[in-house]
Amino acid sequence: MFSRLLLTLVALVLTGEISASFAQTPAAKVDFDRDIRPILSDRCYLCHGPDAGTREADLRLDLREGAFEVLSPEKPEESELLRRINSDDEFEIMPPPDSNLALSKHERQLITKWIEQGAEWKQHWAFAPRSDPAPPKVHGTDLVAGEIDRFLLARLEAEQLSFASLASKEKLIRRVTFDLTGLPPTLDEIDAFLADDSADAFEKVVDRLLESEHYGQRMASDWLDIARYSDTYGYQVDRDRYVWPWRDWVIRAFNANMPYDQFI
Repeated sequence: MFSRLLLTLVALVLTGEISASFAQTPAAKVDFDRDIRPILSDRCYLCHGPDAGTREADLRLDLREGAFEVLSPEKPEESELLRRINSDDEFEIMPPPDSNLALSKHERQLITKWIEQGAEWKQHWAFAPRSDPAPPKVHGTDLVAGEIDRFLLARLEAEQLSFASLASKEKLIRRVTFDLTGLPPTLDEIDAFLADDSADAFEKVVDRLLESEHYGQRMASDWLDIARYSDTYGYQVDRDRYVWPWRDWVIRAFNANMPYDQFI
Protein backbone atom coordinates (compact mmCIF):
# COMPACT_ATOMS: atom_id res chain seq x y z
CA MET A 1 0.00 0.00 0.00
CA PHE A 2 1.18 3.50 -0.88
CA SER A 3 4.24 1.91 -2.55
CA ARG A 4 4.13 4.18 -5.59
CA LEU A 5 3.86 7.28 -3.43
CA LEU A 6 6.58 6.03 -1.15
CA LEU A 7 8.97 5.30 -3.99
CA THR A 8 8.31 8.77 -5.36
CA LEU A 9 9.24 10.29 -2.02
CA VAL A 10 12.34 8.13 -1.78
CA ALA A 11 13.34 9.26 -5.26
CA LEU A 12 13.01 12.89 -4.20
CA VAL A 13 15.54 12.25 -1.46
CA LEU A 14 17.90 9.93 -3.25
CA THR A 15 18.22 11.56 -6.67
CA GLY A 16 20.51 14.16 -5.16
CA GLU A 17 21.07 15.99 -1.92
CA ILE A 18 18.74 18.87 -2.71
CA SER A 19 18.48 21.86 -0.39
CA ALA A 20 15.08 21.79 1.37
CA SER A 21 14.83 25.49 2.02
CA PHE A 22 13.81 27.89 -0.72
CA ALA A 23 13.31 31.64 -0.36
CA GLN A 24 10.18 32.55 1.58
CA THR A 25 8.74 34.89 -1.03
CA PRO A 26 5.33 34.71 -2.68
CA ALA A 27 5.43 32.52 -5.79
CA ALA A 28 4.96 34.17 -9.18
CA LYS A 29 1.69 32.25 -9.48
CA VAL A 30 -0.01 31.61 -6.17
CA ASP A 31 -1.63 28.17 -6.14
CA PHE A 32 -4.77 27.74 -4.06
CA ASP A 33 -4.16 24.12 -3.07
CA ARG A 34 -0.48 24.60 -2.32
CA ASP A 35 -0.41 28.10 -0.82
CA ILE A 36 -3.87 29.22 0.31
CA ARG A 37 -5.96 26.25 1.40
CA PRO A 38 -3.41 25.17 4.09
CA ILE A 39 -3.53 28.67 5.60
CA LEU A 40 -7.32 28.76 5.67
CA SER A 41 -7.49 25.24 7.07
CA ASP A 42 -5.00 25.92 9.85
CA ARG A 43 -6.12 29.41 10.89
CA CYS A 44 -9.74 29.84 9.81
CA TYR A 45 -11.69 26.58 9.65
CA LEU A 46 -12.16 26.23 13.41
CA CYS A 47 -14.57 29.20 13.39
CA HIS A 48 -15.39 29.38 9.68
CA GLY A 49 -15.27 25.79 8.52
CA PRO A 50 -17.48 22.73 8.06
CA ASP A 51 -18.36 22.23 11.76
CA ALA A 52 -21.66 24.03 12.41
CA GLY A 53 -21.11 23.62 16.15
CA THR A 54 -18.10 25.95 16.18
CA ARG A 55 -18.93 28.17 13.21
CA GLU A 56 -19.04 31.92 13.83
CA ALA A 57 -20.91 34.66 11.92
CA ASP A 58 -22.49 32.03 9.64
CA LEU A 59 -19.38 32.30 7.46
CA ARG A 60 -17.75 29.31 5.77
CA LEU A 61 -14.30 29.74 4.26
CA ASP A 62 -14.01 26.09 3.27
CA LEU A 63 -16.54 26.65 0.46
CA ARG A 64 -16.08 28.91 -2.53
CA GLU A 65 -19.49 30.50 -2.11
CA GLY A 66 -18.78 31.49 1.49
CA ALA A 67 -15.24 32.72 0.88
CA PHE A 68 -16.34 34.90 -2.03
CA GLU A 69 -18.74 36.72 0.27
CA VAL A 70 -15.72 38.35 1.93
CA LEU A 71 -13.30 38.70 -0.97
CA SER A 72 -13.41 40.28 -4.41
CA PRO A 73 -11.24 38.65 -7.12
CA GLU A 74 -8.66 41.04 -8.55
CA LYS A 75 -9.82 43.73 -6.10
CA PRO A 76 -7.91 43.31 -2.83
CA GLU A 77 -8.88 46.84 -1.75
CA GLU A 78 -12.55 45.75 -1.75
CA SER A 79 -11.98 42.44 0.07
CA GLU A 80 -13.29 42.34 3.62
CA LEU A 81 -11.12 39.27 4.25
CA LEU A 82 -7.95 41.28 3.65
CA ARG A 83 -9.18 44.19 5.73
CA ARG A 84 -9.73 41.86 8.66
CA ILE A 85 -6.44 39.97 8.48
CA ASN A 86 -4.51 43.26 8.16
CA SER A 87 -6.44 45.17 10.83
CA ASP A 88 -4.75 46.65 13.89
CA ASP A 89 -8.04 46.66 15.82
CA GLU A 90 -8.10 43.82 18.34
CA PHE A 91 -11.89 43.55 17.94
CA GLU A 92 -11.74 43.23 14.16
CA ILE A 93 -8.49 41.42 13.34
CA MET A 94 -8.77 37.85 12.17
CA PRO A 95 -7.88 35.41 13.53
CA PRO A 96 -8.89 37.04 16.86
CA PRO A 97 -6.12 37.37 19.48
CA ASP A 98 -7.83 35.00 21.93
CA SER A 99 -7.62 32.19 19.35
CA ASN A 100 -3.83 32.09 19.79
CA LEU A 101 -3.60 31.95 16.01
CA ALA A 102 -1.95 34.52 13.75
CA LEU A 103 -1.00 35.01 10.13
CA SER A 104 2.61 35.79 9.28
CA LYS A 105 3.53 38.64 6.96
CA HIS A 106 4.41 36.09 4.28
CA GLU A 107 1.00 34.40 4.58
CA ARG A 108 -0.84 37.73 4.33
CA GLN A 109 1.21 38.53 1.22
CA LEU A 110 0.25 35.19 -0.33
CA ILE A 111 -3.46 35.78 0.27
CA THR A 112 -3.21 39.32 -1.12
CA LYS A 113 -1.39 38.15 -4.24
CA TRP A 114 -3.85 35.29 -4.70
CA ILE A 115 -6.75 37.75 -4.70
CA GLU A 116 -4.89 40.11 -7.05
CA GLN A 117 -4.40 37.19 -9.46
CA GLY A 118 -8.13 36.44 -9.54
CA ALA A 119 -8.57 34.21 -6.46
CA GLU A 120 -8.70 30.99 -8.47
CA TRP A 121 -10.49 28.36 -6.36
CA LYS A 122 -9.62 24.71 -6.90
CA GLN A 123 -11.34 21.51 -5.97
CA HIS A 124 -9.43 19.60 -3.30
CA TRP A 125 -6.84 17.42 -5.03
CA ALA A 126 -8.22 14.27 -3.39
CA PHE A 127 -11.50 14.69 -5.29
CA ALA A 128 -10.13 15.96 -8.59
CA PRO A 129 -9.71 13.57 -11.54
CA ARG A 130 -6.20 12.19 -11.82
CA SER A 131 -4.12 13.61 -14.61
CA ASP A 132 -0.89 12.69 -16.35
CA PRO A 133 1.05 15.98 -16.55
CA ALA A 134 3.67 16.38 -19.24
CA PRO A 135 7.20 16.52 -17.77
CA PRO A 136 8.62 20.05 -18.00
CA LYS A 137 11.47 20.92 -20.32
CA VAL A 138 14.84 21.39 -18.63
CA HIS A 139 18.30 22.48 -19.73
CA GLY A 140 20.41 19.91 -17.89
CA THR A 141 19.10 16.88 -19.74
CA ASP A 142 22.29 14.99 -18.96
CA LEU A 143 21.20 15.01 -15.30
CA VAL A 144 17.86 13.37 -16.04
CA ALA A 145 17.63 9.67 -15.28
CA GLY A 146 13.83 9.49 -15.08
CA GLU A 147 10.70 11.61 -15.52
CA ILE A 148 10.62 12.60 -11.83
CA ASP A 149 14.03 14.19 -12.31
CA ARG A 150 12.55 16.60 -14.84
CA PHE A 151 10.06 17.98 -12.31
CA LEU A 152 12.77 18.31 -9.67
CA LEU A 153 15.28 19.88 -12.03
CA ALA A 154 12.73 22.35 -13.42
CA ARG A 155 12.21 23.76 -9.93
CA LEU A 156 15.91 23.81 -9.21
CA GLU A 157 16.73 25.58 -12.48
CA ALA A 158 14.06 28.18 -11.66
CA GLU A 159 16.04 28.87 -8.47
CA GLN A 160 19.32 28.82 -10.44
CA LEU A 161 20.33 25.63 -8.67
CA SER A 162 21.12 22.10 -9.78
CA PHE A 163 21.39 18.60 -8.38
CA ALA A 164 24.16 17.88 -5.93
CA SER A 165 26.56 15.13 -6.91
CA LEU A 166 25.07 11.65 -6.74
CA ALA A 167 25.46 9.76 -3.51
CA SER A 168 27.84 6.82 -3.39
CA LYS A 169 26.34 3.34 -3.53
CA GLU A 170 27.19 2.86 0.15
CA LYS A 171 25.16 5.96 1.07
CA LEU A 172 22.38 5.06 -1.33
CA ILE A 173 21.68 1.63 0.13
CA ARG A 174 21.96 2.98 3.66
CA ARG A 175 19.40 5.72 2.99
CA VAL A 176 16.85 3.55 1.20
CA THR A 177 17.15 0.74 3.76
CA PHE A 178 16.50 3.16 6.62
CA ASP A 179 13.63 4.77 4.68
CA LEU A 180 11.84 1.51 3.90
CA THR A 181 12.63 -0.64 6.95
CA GLY A 182 13.91 1.67 9.67
CA LEU A 183 17.00 -0.51 9.93
CA PRO A 184 20.57 -0.20 8.59
CA PRO A 185 21.67 -2.54 5.81
CA THR A 186 23.78 -5.51 6.79
CA LEU A 187 27.38 -5.81 5.60
CA ASP A 188 26.37 -8.65 3.29
CA GLU A 189 23.63 -6.50 1.74
CA ILE A 190 26.06 -3.64 1.19
CA ASP A 191 28.66 -5.94 -0.37
CA ALA A 192 26.04 -7.52 -2.67
CA PHE A 193 24.86 -4.08 -3.86
CA LEU A 194 28.42 -2.89 -4.48
CA ALA A 195 29.16 -6.03 -6.49
CA ASP A 196 26.03 -5.67 -8.62
CA ASP A 197 26.89 -3.61 -11.73
CA SER A 198 23.58 -4.22 -13.50
CA ALA A 199 21.46 -1.26 -14.63
CA ASP A 200 18.63 -2.21 -12.27
CA ALA A 201 20.79 -2.89 -9.20
CA PHE A 202 19.06 -0.20 -7.14
CA GLU A 203 15.59 -1.31 -8.25
CA LYS A 204 16.38 -4.82 -7.05
CA VAL A 205 17.37 -3.45 -3.64
CA VAL A 206 14.08 -1.54 -3.41
CA ASP A 207 12.07 -4.62 -4.43
CA ARG A 208 13.86 -6.70 -1.80
CA LEU A 209 13.14 -4.12 0.90
CA LEU A 210 9.47 -3.88 -0.07
CA GLU A 211 9.21 -7.64 0.33
CA SER A 212 10.76 -7.52 3.81
CA GLU A 213 8.51 -7.94 6.84
CA HIS A 214 10.31 -4.93 8.29
CA TYR A 215 8.79 -2.75 5.57
CA GLY A 216 5.33 -3.14 7.11
CA GLN A 217 6.72 -2.44 10.56
CA ARG A 218 8.40 0.76 9.38
CA MET A 219 5.34 2.05 7.51
CA ALA A 220 2.95 1.09 10.32
CA SER A 221 4.93 3.07 12.88
CA ASP A 222 4.00 6.38 11.25
CA TRP A 223 0.37 5.38 10.76
CA LEU A 224 0.05 4.21 14.37
CA ASP A 225 1.53 7.49 15.61
CA ILE A 226 -1.09 9.43 13.64
CA ALA A 227 -3.83 7.19 15.05
CA ARG A 228 -2.42 7.76 18.59
CA TYR A 229 -1.81 4.06 19.11
CA SER A 230 -0.52 2.98 22.52
CA ASP A 231 -0.06 -0.40 24.19
CA THR A 232 -1.12 1.10 27.53
CA TYR A 233 -3.45 3.85 28.72
CA GLY A 234 -0.58 5.92 30.13
CA TYR A 235 -0.60 8.57 32.86
CA GLN A 236 -2.24 7.48 36.14
CA VAL A 237 -3.98 4.34 34.90
CA ASP A 238 -1.09 2.89 32.94
CA ARG A 239 -2.68 -0.52 32.47
CA ASP A 240 -2.55 -2.62 29.35
CA ARG A 241 -4.91 -2.11 26.43
CA TYR A 242 -5.87 -5.08 24.29
CA VAL A 243 -5.24 -3.37 20.97
CA TRP A 244 -2.11 -5.08 19.70
CA PRO A 245 -4.12 -7.26 17.23
CA TRP A 246 -4.96 -4.07 15.32
CA ARG A 247 -1.28 -3.05 15.32
CA ASP A 248 -0.34 -6.42 13.84
CA TRP A 249 -3.16 -6.14 11.29
CA VAL A 250 -1.85 -2.73 10.13
CA ILE A 251 1.63 -4.21 9.68
CA ARG A 252 0.23 -7.12 7.65
CA ALA A 253 -1.87 -4.71 5.57
CA PHE A 254 1.21 -2.77 4.52
CA ASN A 255 3.18 -5.91 3.78
CA ALA A 256 0.29 -7.27 1.69
CA ASN A 257 0.07 -3.95 -0.23
CA MET A 258 -3.61 -3.73 0.69
CA PRO A 259 -5.52 -1.16 -1.42
CA TYR A 260 -6.17 2.04 0.48
CA ASP A 261 -9.99 1.89 0.24
CA GLN A 262 -9.98 -1.60 1.80
CA PHE A 263 -7.53 -0.47 4.48
CA ILE A 264 -9.76 2.43 5.53
